Amino acid sequence: MTKDGAPVPGFFDLMASDPGYSVCPEARLAALRARCPVAADPVSGHVLVSRHADARRLLNDPAMWRHPARAAPGSLFHRFTELRPVDPAVPPGERTSILMLDPPDHGRIRAPLQKAFHARVFRARPLVEQVVDAALAALSGRTRFDLVGELAVPVPIHAIARILGVAPERQEAFRSWSERIIVTLNPLRSAEEDAEAVAANDALQACLVELLEERRARPADDLVTDMVEAQAAGAPLSDTEIRINLMALLIGGNVTTTDLIASGVKLLLETPDALARLRADPALAAAAVEETLRLEGPVDFTVRIAPGEMVIGDVHVAARQPVFALLRAANRDPEVFPQPDRFDLDRHAGAAAPHLAFGGGAHSCIGAALARLEARIVFQKLVAAFPDLALVPEPVAWRRLPGFRGLERLMVEVERG
Repeated sequence: MTKDGAPVPGFFDLMASDPGYSVCPEARLAALRARCPVAADPVSGHVLVSRHADARRLLNDPAMWRHPARAAPGSLFHRFTELRPVDPAVPPGERTSILMLDPPDHGRIRAPLQKAFHARVFRARPLVEQVVDAALAALSGRTRFDLVGELAVPVPIHAIARILGVAPERQEAFRSWSERIIVTLNPLRSAEEDAEAVAANDALQACLVELLEERRARPADDLVTDMVEAQAAGAPLSDTEIRINLMALLIGGNVTTTDLIASGVKLLLETPDALARLRADPALAAAAVEETLRLEGPVDFTVRIAPGEMVIGDVHVAARQPVFALLRAANRDPEVFPQPDRFDLDRHAGAAAPHLAFGGGAHSCIGAALARLEARIVFQKLVAAFPDLALVPEPVAWRRLPGFRGLERLMVEVERG
């Protein structure tokens, strides 16, 4: 509650599984940001930070922890360790990806992975263009289609599959495994979905084990070869650590890039002046990507853990208490972004305070450059291929995946004038 006793939204009121939140997240986030920008939520045991300045400081603070095992027992975030108990004798880097690791394992694993991956992304434009062209060619002549299933889903999966070095004949299986594993991000999944995800995870793990062995025997021009060669050159990485983090690149990057592409197309089709400007100047695709990330970023929040007692705003944070940066709220903070609910292609020209869609600090999204590249190319090529594209007038359905913001589907049609 605020000092005047008025109730404010708690952590469980900010879930995509709640239809009231899913329809319009900003309705609740604006109230929290304006009335209680740093809020202690006794139900989850978390502190919620919704202003841009506070969230940015939190994410950039190198003293903050990340792994849920370090969170206070009883907090919701700590329960992640209870859901998936592990053998404490297994090294941390072989239990989880860099997404949840703390130093020194985080830096040890991230540094060689980031170096190899970013080098691949730097020269990935022709590859991504081929993937997008193939997806668009499959839509040639269609007058109506689901942009999520037909374009936003396959482009990221096929792009990362090719970057990794998955053989063309295995890419459809790779896509199927990826889509089933993503379901594990949903705590509301059914027992059948859980079983399918376990089977897909086992199949993908086996595929990557085989691929690592193949690349040791026969190097190729791909990321798996890069990681094998880095390991051979002295990078302190085990095969398990390589495999876990390649899977994290695949799973985490696919769902979020799918959501970025679909949300961006939706915003462009809803904003005719922006769409017309993009058609006239394809270079504006970069601005469209950044504004989509700010306005409809794929990730709702990210977490850090206080290593000791601290104060944020006027709220006391206990040692080991999880602090959630509400990225969606921070990215619509009117103190930083004037007219924050407006899709504005000119907003990020020389911006001093960028959006936080990719987090910040040591844990900033390692796949950000690839996501940006894929979305830019899709926006450019889609508006060129379908100059009369429009939204099908139907209710919008958002995916019920807590912590994420993505469309279930986006039906579009080609208007024939």
